[in-house]
Amino acid sequence: MISENAKKGVNHLFTRAARANLVLAPSDTITIEQLPGAATVDTPEKRILVLTVASYVFRLLTIFHINNDAATENYFTQSDPERIFGEVFSELGNLCCGAMNRDLGKHFLHTGMSTPYLLESQCLAFLKALNPAYVVQHRIAINDSVVLHATLCLCAYAPIDFRVDTEVAEEATGELELF
Repeated sequence: MISENAKKGVNHLFTRAARANLVLAPSDTITIEQLPGAATVDTPEKRILVLTVASYVFRLLTIFHINNDAATENYFTQSDPERIFGEVFSELGNLCCGAMNRDLGKHFLHTGMSTPYLLESQCLAFLKALNPAYVVQHRIAINDSVVLHATLCLCAYAPIDFRVDTEVAEEATGELELF
């Protein structure tokens, strides 16, 4: 029901969006690796941040597995230590999924995106109830000190096939222009 091109496309869009939106400084390094296998594996993170991009033919859940450990919290709140980690990471996750939504909108009409919501990781047990057609997990390391995981869960309501041009550079978005 989901073509290999579509699976590769979803993974590429996620990787490109995460590289562009999860690092805070141009000098930061980010490594994203797809974990082998089709089944989800237990990850050590205690909370998840869930965002959904949907259309009439699919629902794509992007699930970030996050911890409030000192290294992770310090990295993501470094620009404003007074802000709450969950709030800061929700904004970054929203930017990441917004980029995916824009890219998927080039292939599907009427895509929309949910607001981010934080849940306890035990909620992942209910993922099977969504009857996903494709599930994949990624390990993300930033500056070799911050490690988190992401699960992509694609539910298909019709056959899905699209190709992503992997040579196209990420376009800049979100900047304000002053006139």
